[in-house]
Parts: sequence; C-alpha cells; structure tokens
Amino acid sequence: MIAVTMMKCACKSCLCVVSIADAIKENDQYYCSQACANGHVNENEKGCGHKGCGCV
Repeated sequence: MIAVTMMKCACKSCLCVVSIADAIKENDQYYCSQACANGHVNENEKGCGHKGCGCV
C-alpha cells in the first residue's frame, strides 16, 4: 500500500501542493493556508500568500 504524503490544497482556485503533515485540516480536507481553509471570506484574505499562487 502506498501512503499519500502530499495533496493539492482543497481550495478550488489554489495551485499549491501541501504536505499532509503540515496542512491545515478542516472538514477532512487539507489546505495550504488559513485563508484557503476559511474560504477567503475576509477581503484581506485574497490569495494564500504563497509565491506564484493567486487563488481567490
């Protein structure tokens, strides 16, 4: 059996791949940042803050 250690961030528009060990887990999904986990609900949470990713 192969163990998964990396996953794409669960935020639909995010491009990040995150280590499951370092990810923020919300509702059994893995996110690269708190902004993504929150669904970018605050106006100052545009993007995840990672270089090269402009998720919204």
